[in-house]
Amino acid sequence: MSEKTQNSEPSNQDPFIFDNNWGNWGKLPQDANRLTTTNADGEPVVPLTEEQKFVFDTQGWLMIPGLLSEDDLKEMREFCYQLVNDKEALPPHQQTPIAGPLEKLVDHPVVVGFCNEFLAYPALSSEEYYGFRFETSFLLHRQKGMGKFGPHNGNGSWRLPGNSHIYRTVPGKGYSGLTRVVWELNPVKKFEGGTLFINGSHKAAYKLPESIRDIDSSLWDSYECPAGSVLFFSEATTHSAQAWQNESVDRVPIFNQYNSIGSRFHWWEPPKELLDQMPPKRRSLFRQAYSEGANTDLETHNLFQRPIG
Repeated sequence: MSEKTQNSEPSNQDPFIFDNNWGNWGKLPQDANRLTTTNADGEPVVPLTEEQKFVFDTQGWLMIPGLLSEDDLKEMREFCYQLVNDKEALPPHQQTPIAGPLEKLVDHPVVVGFCNEFLAYPALSSEEYYGFRFETSFLLHRQKGMGKFGPHNGNGSWRLPGNSHIYRTVPGKGYSGLTRVVWELNPVKKFEGGTLFINGSHKAAYKLPESIRDIDSSLWDSYECPAGSVLFFSEATTHSAQAWQNESVDRVPIFNQYNSIGSRFHWWEPPKELLDQMPPKRRSLFRQAYSEGANTDLETHNLFQRPIG
């Protein structure tokens, strides 16, 4: 840690944390000069608006509609249906919803803008690599009647250390922990099969009421959107699936998941051959997570190679 960082004092208006060395102030930079400004394809990152930040912070979820072109959607849906119906025809490293035309969704400019705000650690971000991690991905395919109501999660302020289902705040800043990013590749009508949410439950101090076990409870909220929309939600927000109701079109969402740079909740390893084909910046999303290397500026080594101190 540099002398400048150790001796700096935060202003009264700056969010801050304690550094691990002698309890010095660890500044949470408000300037974005270290946050990446482009994605792996060189596209400019799209920051969240003040309203979007407020909506996500208060609700625990945010919908941004209509981001993908019809040409992209057609290609992506075709790839998804091949994964569903004929996965074995693809090379093994392509049998995943982060491959093919879906790969560019993992660091779409709007996704990077969101993660820069609610997940990234600026001191470990740069124009060469992202300051957050990619955690998991799966494809969901639902036809009419498929899907089951099952509320889970909530109370993200009261989780044990190491549980990534958290939501933390200091004045002027929110951190979302384990966060889901859902790309809806077909249109969704409200309360007809999209994900359900209990607004504000990511911050709830009280346990969830029994009334939420009823899908018709007025506490449940949801969304509608055109094809090509993206949904962000904190995994600390109480949410649920529901049965898909539209008989004219399937639900075809990609459920990607992100985490802070020093945290890992799931064991999920994409094929090395797939990662090797990615641009270096995109590949940085899949770094291993260990706190020593991710939360300090120390050079780290495999400690297994030093059995005697």
